Order: sequence, then structure tokens, then C-alpha cells
Amino acid sequence: MLKKDLEVIGLDDSEASAYLALLELDEASIAQIAAKAKLKRPTTYLIVESLKEKGLVGMVKRKKKTLFLAEDPRKILDMLEERKQKMNRIMPELLSFANVLDKKPGIRYFEGWEGIKDVYRDTLNYPEQEFQAFFSEVFLTRFDEKFFTEFYYDQRLQKRIFVRAILPDNADTRELVTHDQAQLRKSKLAPVGMFHMNIEINTYGKDKVGIISFEEDFALIIESKKIHDSLKSLFELTWSLLPENKG
Repeated sequence: MLKKDLEVIGLDDSEASAYLALLELDEASIAQIAAKAKLKRPTTYLIVESLKEKGLVGMVKRKKKTLFLAEDPRKILDMLEERKQKMNRIMPELLSFANVLDKKPGIRYFEGWEGIKDVYRDTLNYPEQEFQAFFSEVFLTRFDEKFFTEFYYDQRLQKRIFVRAILPDNADTRELVTHDQAQLRKSKLAPVGMFHMNIEINTYGKDKVGIISFEEDFALIIESKKIHDSLKSLFELTWSLLPENKG
């Protein structure tokens, strides 16, 4: 699990394996690193050199031998802060391009779980707002729980993004809505016999619609004021016809 988390910050699989091995070994030769990390020895040197360039590995001489050691893991925080500062410097220029693109309605296609997560991440770009969600019947059986519990919910709460959700009425969703207040959400439950949603539909921002098909592992972001307003209107109509959740 640690290795996967390190990959998220920009290390590839081999770099993460080598860095974790060095943390355990303290000082080690290329051969020792390769053995511990289960890497091929010929490529381990290149991997260690890459980690040195990233500032995560240091080098020492011991009796004419070259040994390597992992730098303090807190350096990773420094790396992330440096990246953040660089992004802040170029953000005005990036936004100038984005402003041009915003004038052109379009559809973006996302594939696989990482793509689906990108759609959820996009909703976080609208702090202090509300978005509306038609929940899919299969959301609770196919979603990546760790992504939501360790990242998404926390980010949404910090940004004070509220959600109104319409869900199919079953045992799982009745349990979910007990957490509504803590998760800045208000929910209504629709009778299963009348509410068949194989996809999730989120309307947010002024013109964004996120459509997620969990069973087919793809998602769309549609940027269209007309589609956004039409689906939001449908949501509001459905919301008005459903009873308040008493849970």
C-alpha cells in the first residue's frame, strides 16, 4: 500500500520499491538494494540515480565502496511544496488558456477508475457551492472506498461543497444517508421500483455535468449550459416529488 501511495506523488513502481528498500536497509550497495527491492541489478543503478536527481537518495563512501542511503521522508513534503509553488507561478498563464476553452462547450471522456476519479476531482473546483447528484444503483458496490474516505470527502468538506442527492431506497443507501449531516449532504430516497439508475449524474458549477457509468468503467464531463440546466431542472422536479428523509 505504501508503494502505491508513493506512486501517486510521482515515483514509478521501481523507484518506490527502491526507496522503501533503502529506508529499511539504511546504507546499502546497489546489489543489496536490488535484492531487497526485488529488482534487476543492471537497472537498479539507473533507478537509484533517478531517485538521487529527485533528492530522495544520498551517497556515501565507505572503505572505497559506494553506498546509498534514503533521505529523510519529510523531503517528499518539500518536493510537493516546490511543485505547488511552481504551479502557482504558471497558473495565471494556464488560466488564460482555460478562459478561452471555457467558451467552447465540449465533452471530455474518461476511462477506468482513475478517469472516474478525475470527474469527482473536477467537482472540487467549485468551493462554497452545491451540486446535485442522481446516484447510481451500483455506486456502493463498485466505488473505491479509500478514494472517498481518505481524499474526496475530506476535500469536499474543507471546501464547503454541499450535495443534494437522490438515491434508490435500499438497505445500503439507508445506511449511507445516516452520515448526511457529517458529509454536508442532504438526501432523498426514491422507490426502487420507480428509480432505475445504472449511471450517476452530477450537475455542478454553472455548466458542468458529470456522467459516470461504474459498470462500464467510463465517465464523461459535459460542458454545456443548456444540458446542465435541463438536467438540474429534472433533478429539482424529482426532488420536489419525493418525501423528506426521516433517517
